[in-house]
Amino acid sequence: MPRPKQNRKMAYPPLMQGFKPFGIPRKMLRSVSLLFEEYEAIRLLDYMGMTQDQAAGEMNVSRPTLTRIYEKARRTIALAFVEGMMINIEGGNVQFDTDWYRCRRCFKLIDGLGNHQHCSDCDFPDNDELIPIQPDQQ
Repeated sequence: MPRPKQNRKMAYPPLMQGFKPFGIPRKMLRSVSLLFEEYEAIRLLDYMGMTQDQAAGEMNVSRPTLTRIYEKARRTIALAFVEGMMINIEGGNVQFDTDWYRCRRCFKLIDGLGNHQHCSDCDFPDNDELIPIQPDQQ
């Protein structure tokens, strides 16, 4: 029996839920999934410029595990670019530092129910319109 996967640590979810190729209607596209931990590996290594050891420490995984996550993310992104597929960022085995929600109206990320500030695009009176961001716990 394999050892259960340890949750990967993630500070906050991505601002967007995915990407779509320009100029192709959504109904004509196939899609691929980029897991939250794959997004986080790309963010830490490529965007933040961390070393693999630093990024592995941030995500609470070993360096070889981070390398496997990063390689899978790169393959997924390459597949989407070359074949013109939509990328959905969803799921995975991650744990956030705080509870995160997304507003149904303006899609803004909110860290905690008490921190929902109503903006000009968001006229909902209460927190019933907040969607909890919960990755798959595998």
